Amino acid sequence: MPGGRLTQQERQQIALGLADGLAYAEIARRLDRPTSTVTREVMRNGGPAAYRADLAHRATEHRAHRRGQAAPRGTQAPPQAHGRDAEAVRAYEEVFTTLFMQQGLPKMMARVLTCLFTTDSGSLTASELVRRLEVSPASVSKSVSFLEAQGLLRRERDEGRRERYVVDNEVWYQGTIASARGTVQLAETARQGVAVLGAGTPAAARLENIARFMDFVGESILRAAEQAREVLSTNSGTQPDPRHIDPPADHPSS
Repeated sequence: MPGGRLTQQERQQIALGLADGLAYAEIARRLDRPTSTVTREVMRNGGPAAYRADLAHRATEHRAHRRGQAAPRGTQAPPQAHGRDAEAVRAYEEVFTTLFMQQGLPKMMARVLTCLFTTDSGSLTASELVRRLEVSPASVSKSVSFLEAQGLLRRERDEGRRERYVVDNEVWYQGTIASARGTVQLAETARQGVAVLGAGTPAAARLENIARFMDFVGESILRAAEQAREVLSTNSGTQPDPRHIDPPADHPSS
């Protein structure tokens, strides 16, 4: 399997594959590359609708040039904690960031969240995020405000009264609960449409089916989140075995 950076010819093949409507996995298979490499390449260069091979190639060369300027010859990146491979960590962070972007997060917000998730402390200050991500304080501030509004991180003060941004099990729980409540609200809104469109009509039947589906999904997520939270708190300091989390009970029939 070829390694190293993508060539300009490979990027042209990616562009052709996207134009033909091929899945990332199929494009990757034709290039003999990991699917994550193709996914990351497309997402960091405009997404499937805006990807251009020549622009992507120039952008990559520009980033490499900037990294070369930022790191003078003879210097090395600081060693990773716990003997980690710096290149492997960086590649993993890109994959994680791409996943968040695929789920709808803007790129900068995805980078901040990945940075928080992959740091051992689970919390960073604004200045630490600026230094790690090599972005402006304004970019970090905007991203943090967005993520906090989504329930994906929280703020706290450390002993030095510095504001820190934190991700932990409680934040994950609260974010899941917020998502589940949104699903339940969608069910309620769909059910309101049944009366408006007239019970027994095709449109009303469709909305009722949506409501029932969303009711089941939302309630299942809420129960599972509560069970997972209890297991995590019971096994504090250890990694819980997901097999010990009971699946949601069957939804009662209407």
